[in-house]
Amino acid sequence: MSNGFLIDMDGVIYRGSELIPGADVFIGQLVERDIPFLFLTNNSQRTRRDVATKLRRMGISVEERHIFTCAMATARFLARQKPNGTAYVIGEGGLLQALHINGYSIVDHDPDYVVVGEGRSVNFEMIETAVRMIEKGAKLVATNMDPNCPTQHGLRPGCGAIVAMLEAATGLHAFSVGKPSPIMMRHARKELGLSTSQVTMIGDTMETDILGGVEMGYNTILVLSGGTKREDLANFAYQPGRIVDSIADLCEAIELVGGSAA
Repeated sequence: MSNGFLIDMDGVIYRGSELIPGADVFIGQLVERDIPFLFLTNNSQRTRRDVATKLRRMGISVEERHIFTCAMATARFLARQKPNGTAYVIGEGGLLQALHINGYSIVDHDPDYVVVGEGRSVNFEMIETAVRMIEKGAKLVATNMDPNCPTQHGLRPGCGAIVAMLEAATGLHAFSVGKPSPIMMRHARKELGLSTSQVTMIGDTMETDILGGVEMGYNTILVLSGGTKREDLANFAYQPGRIVDSIADLCEAIELVGGSAA
C-alpha cells in the first residue's frame, strides 16, 4: 500500500490568501497518483466543505473527504466520552456543525462541557458565562491550544488565548484535542487507513505539526515557508526527519511507486 500524508495548510499550502508556489502541483500529483492524504488543520471555524471550497478557489482541486479539522476530532472524542451530551460553545460554524453531526446539543445552561474554539465573535459575556458553568462542574475542552492565528492583517488571538482566560479565572486546565494531541493525530491516521510507518506529517510549526508527528512515530517534514526558521531548530529537543524550503521541493521526490517523499 502507498504511503500517505497529513498536511498542514497555513504556512504550508498558503500564506493568508496567497497560494505558496508549487503547492498546487504537489497536491495535484497526490490526486493523480491516488496517494492518500488529508489536510490537517487546527482551525475550528470552518466546516470541511468551507475549507475544501477555499482550497478549490485557490486552484487546489480537493474533496471534503480530504479535510480533517480539530473541530471534527473534538466532536468525535466527546461523542465517545459522553454520547448525546451537551455543550456550551465558544466558537463558530465549523465547531457547531461537527458537534451536531456527532450527536451533541448546544445549550446555554448546565452543559456537560464548555467547548472552546477560535472565532471573531467572542465577547466577555461569553467568557463570564463559561467561567460560571465550569465552576458548576462543566468540563473545559479546547479544540486546540494555538495562542494566535495568522491573518493577512497580522496575528489575532487564537483558541489558546481564549482558553488561557478561562484557566486563569477557574484555576482549572483545559483538555485539548487538536494538534499535537495524539487524539487528533491518531484519528487522522485512521481516516487514511494507514499504519504508523506509512504516514508522513508535513508542517511548518515545530510545536504542533512536527511534535505531533514525532510523538506518534510518523515521518516528519518541516517546511520553512511558514512560522519556523532554520535557526529556531536549535531550541527544540526533537527534530524533523527532513527540512525543505517549501512544499514545492517535494514535488520531484514523490516516488512513482509507493508515494513516499520522506
